[in-house]
Amino acid sequence: MSGFQKKAFDKIQQKANIDPSEIYKVADSVKNADFSDEQTVRKLVRQLARMANKPISKEKEDKIVQSIAKNNMPMDMQSLNQFFKK
Repeated sequence: MSGFQKKAFDKIQQKANIDPSEIYKVADSVKNADFSDEQTVRKLVRQLARMANKPISKEKEDKIVQSIAKNNMPMDMQSLNQFFKK
């Protein structure tokens, strides 16, 4: 793991209290996932919310799922932050 990756995972672990090995497990599980399939995306969104111990409203879950499934997710960090704050 590079120094940058270590710092990034340390920051994630500090802020969200998520073990880096859990992140790798999720990443590995979605390598070949069909992100246009709503059920697949919904399962992933719920799994990530549980990992982060962050409750997510049905409305926000629906919005995230629809955006990912329709490939309408913002790609820059500022837009992503705004998207998840709504």
